[in-house]
Amino acid sequence: MNKISSAEEAVNSRVIKPGNVLYAQGNAAAPQELLLALAHDMSINHVALYSVLLLGDRLAPLFSKERCQGVTHRVIFNSYLSREAVNNGWAKYHPMHLSEIPRVAREGAGPDVCLISVAGPDRGGNYSLGTTVEAVLAAIQTTKDNNGIVIAERNARMPFVLGTTIPESSIDYLLDTDYELPSSPVSQPDERARRIGEIIAALYIDDGSGSTPGSTLQYGIGEVPDAVTDAILRKGVRDLGIHTELFSTAMARLVNEGVVTNRWKKNIDFSISSIFLAENQEGYDWLDKNSCVQSRPCDYTNSVFSIADQPKMVTINSAIGVDLHGNIWADSLDARKVYSGVGGQADFIRGARYSPGGVAIIAMKSTTSDGIFKIVNRCPAGITTTAIPADQVILVTEYGALDPRRLSLGERAVGTCFLASPEEREKLVKAIHDDPAFHKPDKAILKGVPGFTPYEKAIERL
Repeated sequence: MNKISSAEEAVNSRVIKPGNVLYAQGNAAAPQELLLALAHDMSINHVALYSVLLLGDRLAPLFSKERCQGVTHRVIFNSYLSREAVNNGWAKYHPMHLSEIPRVAREGAGPDVCLISVAGPDRGGNYSLGTTVEAVLAAIQTTKDNNGIVIAERNARMPFVLGTTIPESSIDYLLDTDYELPSSPVSQPDERARRIGEIIAALYIDDGSGSTPGSTLQYGIGEVPDAVTDAILRKGVRDLGIHTELFSTAMARLVNEGVVTNRWKKNIDFSISSIFLAENQEGYDWLDKNSCVQSRPCDYTNSVFSIADQPKMVTINSAIGVDLHGNIWADSLDARKVYSGVGGQADFIRGARYSPGGVAIIAMKSTTSDGIFKIVNRCPAGITTTAIPADQVILVTEYGALDPRRLSLGERAVGTCFLASPEEREKLVKAIHDDPAFHKPDKAILKGVPGFTPYEKAIERL
């Protein structure tokens, strides 16, 4: 391993040659000094860069129109940094399940160069991959098998997250850095998010302190996950587990309160995740050598088989929209405007269906902050759906929860209407009534709203 004093000593056209394929670690572990050197060195040309959700405001030049002429970005999950480049055709978007990324990293020629972040070493000489594993381990292993180059940053603020490490021999160049890690600020849940959190906790989060297993949780960041955490604490359940792709500050709260013990998980008494995001440096410091949590590659965390093996797996994700058939889309605003990425939503939706007592939930406010309706008659033409009607996903808005299991298409459509705001609900009900494709919707309504539990009824269980 060669220790270097500047990124330019390793990130240059002598090391990174035309035709090379690069893989960069993402999220809070994006190696910012290395990527900035790539952004500014215009002699590095005709290379491809794979990435998953790069974060860090300083990295904006990496996606400039000029830099995209020499670096072909192959974006697996969009961030605010790459969105303009992807939607203007300067960069390429790859829709891909998170569980599949390590396999893709191993296929074909694989990466020639890996740009990563590490912490350590520990007493055994091993380095942690810090806050982001996803497909990084597979990319490193393939790069080394192909006699490629691994260039690492050791950020003084990067926590040593237990679980997934690499030996010193895997690193060719090591740069010491010290800069603030990207964070995920926590927003106080508004009234609508609070109602959603209460519905989920009341109906779907089970206590495990008795003789039956408690729920195992997967959710991300944002108002709704924070509201779910608040409601879980209010409900007073115990002995929950965590098996997730993203571990957030909200989940750390549950660990600190003693709610999460992972008691019911098979052979593992700690929380598992592939990606970690915190609201501040204190949150990242909490992760450092903390035996309550461990990292794993995303072909483990997001494997349908691993998910299905968890007791009472409760997966909580969000979406951009849902239609009356039950199609759900989460990565795009329309067929040609990519907002984020497919990510692991489908992995957890399908894995939860095979977990004993598991449920897959899509939780979202009924409208955007601008008042745009998220419950619509038909999904946009050509949209990428992250879940289809056959996935039988439970839908939750501030108005209640819809369980589509055992419902016909027409019954599901009627129930979905009641997730919408009252002014939109009437229009959707009329659309169903006027469309002969829906079988006898009037009779479905006469029997009550099929599969629908309103907010007021749900919270009786809190």
